[in-house]
Amino acid sequence: MGSVTGSQRTHLIIVIGAGPAGMAVANLLSKAGHEVVILNRDIKFGGLAEYGIFPSKLKLRGGLRKSYWDILERPNVHYFGNVTVGTDKDITVNELRNLGISALVFATGAQGTKTIGVEGDSAIGVYHAKDVVYHFNRLPGFGEQPFEMGRRVAIIGVGDVMVDISHWLVRFKQVDEVTAIARRGPAERKYNPKEIRAVCANIDQQALAKEFARIRPRLEAVGQNPDEILKGMTDEFTKCEPRVSQTRMGFRFLASPRRVLTDGQNRVRALEIEETKLEPKGQDFAAVGLKQFYEFPCDSVVFAVGDRVDETVGLPYKNGVFVTNPALTGNDPDDALFQAYDEASGKVIEGVFLTGWARKASEGLVGIAKRDGEWCTEVLLRYLESQPLRERAEIDAVLYRLRALLTERRRQTMDIESLRVLEAIEKEQGGTQDCIGEFKFSSNEKMVELIQRRRASSSAPATR
Repeated sequence: MGSVTGSQRTHLIIVIGAGPAGMAVANLLSKAGHEVVILNRDIKFGGLAEYGIFPSKLKLRGGLRKSYWDILERPNVHYFGNVTVGTDKDITVNELRNLGISALVFATGAQGTKTIGVEGDSAIGVYHAKDVVYHFNRLPGFGEQPFEMGRRVAIIGVGDVMVDISHWLVRFKQVDEVTAIARRGPAERKYNPKEIRAVCANIDQQALAKEFARIRPRLEAVGQNPDEILKGMTDEFTKCEPRVSQTRMGFRFLASPRRVLTDGQNRVRALEIEETKLEPKGQDFAAVGLKQFYEFPCDSVVFAVGDRVDETVGLPYKNGVFVTNPALTGNDPDDALFQAYDEASGKVIEGVFLTGWARKASEGLVGIAKRDGEWCTEVLLRYLESQPLRERAEIDAVLYRLRALLTERRRQTMDIESLRVLEAIEKEQGGTQDCIGEFKFSSNEKMVELIQRRRASSSAPATR
């Protein structure tokens, strides 16, 4: 595999993104003896694990954070936080490829937002789920933005992200009503039954029974048993977290949002919804509009319908995703899925790989992203077998050029020592009450300032 030998000849791989997928790649590559550079947009590592998990899940986040620290403190792993990659960013894809590295892995997640393209989706009070999650997780750029939700919130989607946002609205914002709206039926709901425990104490079960009665004929028309589905759904409402608000949570099924309706100030006042029915589609069901419309009053709308990758990264991009190799390779049928591909030339982009949500946006959470990173690494290691090993001096020269380039562009990168300083500062703020779970600074500028001040004071010579 080209791991470290006595002569210290090895490979140098740059991983862009320090979330679960990127850290899985860094873990396996560094264990194999390769030199790994991690470039991360955020100051703090973790990605989805840091800014996507509901912030009160301290045990889960703490375990992931500890495992990531273990990886980052290895001598053959080099962390550069607060670095953006892409067009008009700190450094471009071509600049990285031209440094003389063995391979480049994009684990940048899905930083673009997806909408369903309805009229009025730019109104005041319309939000994208990821932005809301970033807000209550205090991701810099989002933590201090105002998210005015009003008293009645409609969430489009019935997956785990819907549950997390409902959790925030029910327990911390304590709005009057939260309604999850689904184009398909209750049997097609996507959330994990364990996750619904966070909000099931607030679900209005009488209203849920009425909703099932409303859509009963349409479920029965495709052979679904409404009574069985309702029982299966309510049976999941066990071990509910204690009710801490009067918020009523409900569901509206077989309901397709068509327009966001606004008042004279362009603020959300309602959704126009089209009734749908189910039609078989392969092993699943699709929602088909019935041309029957009604208004659903609400003060804000959250689209929890998935994400897109960030097209400004500079990789070939199509329909919300980066383009991967459409052809199978001789090594393994799945190899092609991880290789960046240029449709214009009809060729694989040599040495450039994709993993996690950068490869398949919004596909699963932490565990799925980690597994995808591990699969990508298997493909990458096979690729490296055909690549020349680098001498230690060559690797050091690349690291020097990378640091010099970022310094020249006046980028204040954050290394592991800086993050240890930040961790100590944040723990000192632990009693602050404006955060869920644990304290986080929501401004990059503030973090950089405090880190530099603390490091400067600790390195200053003692005075008598």
